[in-house]
Amino acid sequence: MYRRLRARRLAVGFGAAALTATLAATTAHAGPERPPTAAERHGWGDPLPQWSDEFRYGSEARPAVPDRGKWRLAGGGPGECWPGHSDNGRRCDANTRVVGGKLRMTGEADGDTGWLASQYGQRYGRWEARVRSRATAPDNGRQYHPLLILWPDSGRWPEDGEYDYLENGAPGEQCAEAFLHYPHPEGVPVQQEFAQKCGVDLSKWHNVAIEWTPDHLRGFIDGEEWFRFAGGANADRDCIQCAPSMHQTIQLDNFHGDGLQSAVYEVDWARVYDLPDNESVR
Repeated sequence: MYRRLRARRLAVGFGAAALTATLAATTAHAGPERPPTAAERHGWGDPLPQWSDEFRYGSEARPAVPDRGKWRLAGGGPGECWPGHSDNGRRCDANTRVVGGKLRMTGEADGDTGWLASQYGQRYGRWEARVRSRATAPDNGRQYHPLLILWPDSGRWPEDGEYDYLENGAPGEQCAEAFLHYPHPEGVPVQQEFAQKCGVDLSKWHNVAIEWTPDHLRGFIDGEEWFRFAGGANADRDCIQCAPSMHQTIQLDNFHGDGLQSAVYEVDWARVYDLPDNESVR
């Protein structure tokens, strides 16, 4: 499945002590309902507290706008919308709220859906999020696509690449997929790598991560590596890990216009990590 140009915009809490306490509690309760993280298994250290979000705010009675110090909202602000993926429906701020300590993104039957982008970009690093998704109406063959993406800070696509390190063709699928785009000129066919891991019930909570270094891209689900790509440069493209600075986006994309199967995409937390100095310089 080839990826298409999306109408995305450039993305230009908790203190360290509170975030460290939350991470310690998460590690202590790892198990079938709280699988291990890549950060735990591979020793990534502490996330960057100013750019990570545990979503420990908002309630069912009073849903909260995501922390605007960390996130850029669809439409540019509360109550606003802008065109959706390939002009299908709209991405609306009101469809992304923090409710009861979790980010909740809703895709409606009329095509209005959510979108969120980190305010922080970096070249190389690690990102991890705990996510699940589900349909909220009968299957009509017109499903939303939940995604976790690293999108170029420049907004230049495909020239500056794109790393879709989780993409579901429908909410709650049993196979995780990833589409990793090489930086390449607009005038050549799409240049990408594809990965798939089946037997993953994405209606349940899973920890999904990507590691981006000068040497490779690696993907993880519940701390276990499921893809690794490196190099691949040729006359049509740069190496796959050679993109410039990127930032996290969380998306529930509309590929169909209207008349969709409504859905919910939830994020328990989203964390950003630096690379050690000896890994971040080639």
